[in-house]
Amino acid sequence: MTLVEASGLTVRRGGQVVLDNVDLAISAGEIVTIVGPNGSGKSTLIRALIGLEPPSAGSVRRRPGLGIGYVPQRLHIDAALPMTVGRFLSLPRRVAPAEASGALERTGVPGVAGRQIAALSGGQLQRVLLARALLSLPEILILDEPTQGLDQPGTAAFYRLIEEVRGETGVAVLMVSHDLHVVMSASDRVICLNRHVCCEGAPKVVSAAPEYRALFGLGTGGAFALYRHVHDHAHDGAGDHEHHHGHYHGHDHHGHAAPAHEGEDA
Repeated sequence: MTLVEASGLTVRRGGQVVLDNVDLAISAGEIVTIVGPNGSGKSTLIRALIGLEPPSAGSVRRRPGLGIGYVPQRLHIDAALPMTVGRFLSLPRRVAPAEASGALERTGVPGVAGRQIAALSGGQLQRVLLARALLSLPEILILDEPTQGLDQPGTAAFYRLIEEVRGETGVAVLMVSHDLHVVMSASDRVICLNRHVCCEGAPKVVSAAPEYRALFGLGTGGAFALYRHVHDHAHDGAGDHEHHHGHYHGHDHHGHAAPAHEGEDA
């Protein structure tokens, strides 16, 4: 079942094309990751999919009544604002203490409900934001670079948590990430974006695609392979061998991969 779909999605700002003719569909239960350089339109795409960015052309369709849990790229909290984690989880809908405690325990931060949210570490805050998103019982989780500012072990642990949540609840996950060496193996499908869709498919296939390597270089393949090796050994059965399936779809609209853009993501 398709939960959200973009067809020919184009976004322009001040005469500049931020997204160009993007086609995208997310199905129930899958983990899809969008990767791309700074300025490639990843955050704009997320905003368009959840209805915060109007298309200049094309369309976005969401299944009627679709429940969306959103974890933002960053949350700026005034250190002088007195707000406990428990109070934060009850905005805008009141949440029973037992329900809040269960969500915090599930995301790996039990016992923080009474702490000031401004006093949390970066990793703790991201897990609290995930707990808040899960409290709405979403059908799809949308995460916009949720591990920004975390170290590599913290990043890997967060993505393992996402995999566990998907396995337990069946929630679909759409992620934006720069953490190529870690996030790839946590995904069912990867979409490489540089204002248009450069390529998409299974992680192992996309990591070898010329469009992907033109954007990220050859070094990412080795890092991906290393993480893949560790990940497979952590999860495989006795003597089983993993079989990779997937299709690569290149979408070079200009005969070559578009160059990376400097600066913040659009």
